[in-house]
Amino acid sequence: MKSFLFNRFSKGSSFQSSKGFLIVQILVFSTVAMLIISSVITWTGNSLRDARYVVDREKAFYIAEAGIEYYRWHLAHAQTDFQDGTATSGPYIHPYYDADGKQIGVFELTITPPPVGSTIVTIVSKGVFGSTTISRSIEAKLAIPSLAKYAFVANDVMRFGEGTEVFGALHSNGGIRFDGLAHNVVTSAQSSYDDPDHSGAVEFAVHTHVNAPPGSGTNDTFRAAEAPASAVPSRPDVFEVGRQFPVPAVDFNGFTSDLASLKTKAQAGGRYFPASGYSGYRVVLKTNDTFDLYRVTSLVNPSNSCRSNSQPSPAGNWGTWSINNQTFLANYAFPTNGILFLEDHVWVQGTVDGARLTIASGRFPESASTNTHITVNSDLNYTNFDGSDVVALVAQGDINVGMVSDDVLDIDAALLAKNGRAGRYYYSSSCNPYHNRSTLNLYGMLGSNNRYGFAYTDGTGYDTRSITYDANLLYGPPPDFPLASDEYSTISWREL
Repeated sequence: MKSFLFNRFSKGSSFQSSKGFLIVQILVFSTVAMLIISSVITWTGNSLRDARYVVDREKAFYIAEAGIEYYRWHLAHAQTDFQDGTATSGPYIHPYYDADGKQIGVFELTITPPPVGSTIVTIVSKGVFGSTTISRSIEAKLAIPSLAKYAFVANDVMRFGEGTEVFGALHSNGGIRFDGLAHNVVTSAQSSYDDPDHSGAVEFAVHTHVNAPPGSGTNDTFRAAEAPASAVPSRPDVFEVGRQFPVPAVDFNGFTSDLASLKTKAQAGGRYFPASGYSGYRVVLKTNDTFDLYRVTSLVNPSNSCRSNSQPSPAGNWGTWSINNQTFLANYAFPTNGILFLEDHVWVQGTVDGARLTIASGRFPESASTNTHITVNSDLNYTNFDGSDVVALVAQGDINVGMVSDDVLDIDAALLAKNGRAGRYYYSSSCNPYHNRSTLNLYGMLGSNNRYGFAYTDGTGYDTRSITYDANLLYGPPPDFPLASDEYSTISWREL
């Protein structure tokens, strides 16, 4: 009996022990399950929150982009308004609506206007989505390319001989014969033209007389392969980037309003000088941001054999475009708006250091008989070549290099001859020693209404002409230099 009770007691104890162990297992597994479920819920919540955050950030980004696009639209309608139409300083805050007309955020604009002589506008747009603090910011730089987008631009036929190497874009409203090496695109407003330098039929508006590889040298006669109705051949040995024609013309006539605007701005906040009463003015630029002004009282008197029929009127001593006597007038500080306008002929030389200037010459109303010219006979130099030094010479008539010019002449400037040509007139060997000059170095760009040239086929003029394009001029032109377009384009874009 005792043994039976003991055995029964032992079995009951074992049962209770198994039951307790099961409860413990259930509790352990339940706890683990709860932890897993809790973790899954937490992870899911975090994932949803992160996904929502990513979506909200993307929406903030789109809102910031909308701010950039809005101000591009604004500048298209108000090209010089950098205050969002408010005449107040920013930042400027605009609501942003979805397709249903519900406001879902705002964009905040900070506008930095162009510095003097530049067209680059900096826009920072901060997009904020909803009532959250989630935001993203974009910085975009917009600019209008200036006429100085071209290394050369002309309103007449042009010819570039062997040995010519051009790194900037080249354009003419007439035809172009190019026998050198062009590292950028060469364009013309024509489809074809009759090259005046040889007889024969018309050729492509942009063509070459360089013999195709494996040939070498040039052929000065009519080239059938470079004429309609042949297909335009690919000539990367001459046109590395290619040639395009026809393209829209550059409006040289429109520069009249640009020249008149320069006069008005010089009178308002620059330096304006009326007719000298003599031959014109000499401007000597200095590195201390001042210039000396002289009245030119007489010019070099050439011999009769030096005079050329190609000289513009008036004839006589004007044929040399070189100063004989002058009178000092005063020393002036460079104007804050960087514009000098002289209503007479002008001679320019000197050196600048950290200056941005436009020197213009003209008489109104415009007439071919009274057009004024700008002459450079001595060095016009930059101290810096990083875009901080910029000088433009804008002549109503010609940009000249006179007879008595430096044997080695440096011109660092953007040159624009509105109605005339940039170049040096012909002086025969009887003008010895001035008929022949050694080297002309031009750093900048050149715009010429008529065919330009600083040398002639008989060996007179400058033996060596080195012309280097200043790429800083594209979006950082001289003050109020003519523009190549009316529209802003995006030149850089980044997220801050």
